[in-house]
Amino acid sequence: MLFCGLNKTTLLDYPGIVACTVFLGGCNFRCPYCHNMELVTDPAAYAVYNEEEILAHLKKRAGILEGVCITGGEPTLNKELPELIEKCKSLGYKVKLDTNGTNPQMVRALYSEKLIDYVAMDIKAGPSDYALVAGLTAPVADSIFENVSASVSFLMNEAKRPDFDFEFRTTVVKELFNERVFNEIADWIKGAPHYFLQSYKRPENLEDPGFSAYGEKELEAFAGLIRDRISSVLIRGLE
Repeated sequence: MLFCGLNKTTLLDYPGIVACTVFLGGCNFRCPYCHNMELVTDPAAYAVYNEEEILAHLKKRAGILEGVCITGGEPTLNKELPELIEKCKSLGYKVKLDTNGTNPQMVRALYSEKLIDYVAMDIKAGPSDYALVAGLTAPVADSIFENVSASVSFLMNEAKRPDFDFEFRTTVVKELFNERVFNEIADWIKGAPHYFLQSYKRPENLEDPGFSAYGEKELEAFAGLIRDRISSVLIRGLE
């Protein structure tokens, strides 16, 4: 497992919880607008921590921090992830998992073992645009989308513990999103408890990829368009 970053304290990454965020390297998507692309294409070069250092930080901050957010890359690519989470839980922490949903078996197992308290799952696009926006090609695109759909179905229909919550979220890139795309998404995740539209931000360390962000009024219009199907639609990331 490659530990590529540690945000030692955050009030933003885990809703309502004072947390730290652990960044794991590696991803099976190639989203062209990714803001953590270095963790996708060359994660070994950014593996600046080891597990002992991460756990030492958690032990030191016990009683101050309440939660750990595990993000990436795509954390569920790591078979050792359950063991890491068990160690975090043994220190008394709540755990939030950020995922693209491509490993529904692991999400289900982590939930069943009560190792995760919150899931934030990316919805990259509507079903008809998923491969394009996630940077996938045939034939792998179809099987990966089946897994994504399985994760959506699990969270929507089976994850019913009172001490568990989840959200869906979409990074909104102007060149890739319009009303048709949002109508597809809303039909797909109709009834979801929380859906966040995240304003695109150009990565500071990459050349201009040719993408841009919508303004606040445009994002609010998209949110209004889909609130008939998803009651809680909020916007994140505006300057």
